[in-house]
Amino acid sequence: MPRHALVLRLLLILLALGFGGAVRAAGSVVLVVPDELRPVLVKHLDFLDRRKDEIDAAGRVALLRRARKEVEEILATEGYFSASIEGDEADDDFRIVVTPGVRSTISSVRLDFAGDLSRDEGDRPARLAALREAWGLPVGQPFRQADWDAAKQRVLDALSAREYAAAAITDSEALIDPATASAALSVTVDSGPVFRFGPLEITGLVDYDRSLIERYRPPTPGELYSQERLLLFQSALQNTTYFASVVVDIDRHSATPEAAPVRVQVTEAKPRRVGFGFGVSSSTGYRVETSYRDAHFFDRAYNLVSGLRIEQRRQLVYADVFLPPSLDGALDSVGVLAEHTNIAGLQTQRQSIGVVRTLPSGNIENRFALNYQHEALAPDGSLSTRRSALTANWSWTHRSVDSILDPHHGHVLNLQLGGASQVLLSDRNFVRMYGRYQQFLPAFDRDVIILRAEGGITIAASRDGVPQDFLFRTGGAQTVRGYAYQSLGVTDGSATVGGRYLAVTSAEYVHWYKGDWGVAAFVDAGNANDERKLFKMNLGYGMGPRWKSPAGPIAVDLAYGQADHRVRLQFSIAIAF
Repeated sequence: MPRHALVLRLLLILLALGFGGAVRAAGSVVLVVPDELRPVLVKHLDFLDRRKDEIDAAGRVALLRRARKEVEEILATEGYFSASIEGDEADDDFRIVVTPGVRSTISSVRLDFAGDLSRDEGDRPARLAALREAWGLPVGQPFRQADWDAAKQRVLDALSAREYAAAAITDSEALIDPATASAALSVTVDSGPVFRFGPLEITGLVDYDRSLIERYRPPTPGELYSQERLLLFQSALQNTTYFASVVVDIDRHSATPEAAPVRVQVTEAKPRRVGFGFGVSSSTGYRVETSYRDAHFFDRAYNLVSGLRIEQRRQLVYADVFLPPSLDGALDSVGVLAEHTNIAGLQTQRQSIGVVRTLPSGNIENRFALNYQHEALAPDGSLSTRRSALTANWSWTHRSVDSILDPHHGHVLNLQLGGASQVLLSDRNFVRMYGRYQQFLPAFDRDVIILRAEGGITIAASRDGVPQDFLFRTGGAQTVRGYAYQSLGVTDGSATVGGRYLAVTSAEYVHWYKGDWGVAAFVDAGNANDERKLFKMNLGYGMGPRWKSPAGPIAVDLAYGQADHRVRLQFSIAIAF
């Protein structure tokens, strides 16, 4: 035989062996079933990987008996109650042939109600009608066990979520007629009595007393029961630093449903924690920090938050003490801070002490602050100065967005008013007004348009003597991109210092791909200055990727500052402020 012919024959043999290994081995147990039912059967049947030659004749009879039992049970949950399952030894396989028959459909539905809800008073008839209208398995729909169970649970959830905490299904029946492939459904629901909240029953407190729990607005005795109300109370407690776990519920078997006890079970968190971190910012450079928290400061429910942060262009040490909310919901805190910065050629040293009261109310937050600060300024190439001020400040925020961390629709508005007087420990009389508005508009399926505008004015005879926090500088991530951080302002020597006027606008389009990645294009314009007649907007524009991190979308922007003729890489977490 010629050598090339021998090689060709060997190749053909190898190919045959290769293809033979890729196909299903002969003599298998094979399931023959319509394609739409194959996934649900294959998922639950564990004998389909067996070989025919491993099972003798008696074993195949037993296997068929088992297959009939298991397949019939599985198909019944899908609404097939007249299935035929036969064995077939055609070819080398042992085939299990499934003929599902006709799927049963809902022929009738009967919903009966007992208990307080069945009384013909108030809004009860309308609520009954709404429950019947919302029933999830209407006449004509295919019957599935999962759908049947879900429909009953939805009725029960709708009742037990409000007023009827002890609602229960007392009877349910699905009568199947295989001859007509129909299912007649009937459900009886007992709403039980109307529940109202009663007194608090608290367990698990060790370091704190029950007055701390009562500060987080528990349900008031006599208030109608609502599951949502319980969850809000539980979330308020869980979001504090005082507790590691919180479970809030009522006694659903209470002998006094008109005053059912609210059971609060807590596990207190370890009050003291030390943390360490590091990071990097395009604004202030690399960062390392350490923090210390004590949620039982002075053996009271005072929450101390303190830390030391060292950045390339900023260093600070701070300590804040947060009090638990007052009975009317007010949040009070007191804090001290010492800070050194070296940004845009301006070195500052600042020490401050202040008190803050925050009044949250739905989407609106009012914040009142009284602060005394002293600062020393050293602009490169200019004279050093010192200034002090006792300031009163008010901040009003209205936040209405679909998500704080990933907004696609809504808006956020922040207004601020503050000032100081020479009569009260201040070097200069001044009033500062500031506003910022952010609008989120959905576009197409996943994209979002972000519009932003901010402006401010400090009313004073001169910027001299006014602390930098009450003047304006801009530039950098989340302001006017394409310019260095706080590099837009008033030139003093070779440094940039704050001015009395600010204006910034921005438009951004973010396209989100499938998953957590997107890309944005933007145009920013803005400036800060000390003279209105010299005010000129600086333009910046560019684009960059976005990633939806657990802390919010991370933005990395390559931006061009038209006035500087420079391209800068800037990054930030782009959340609704």
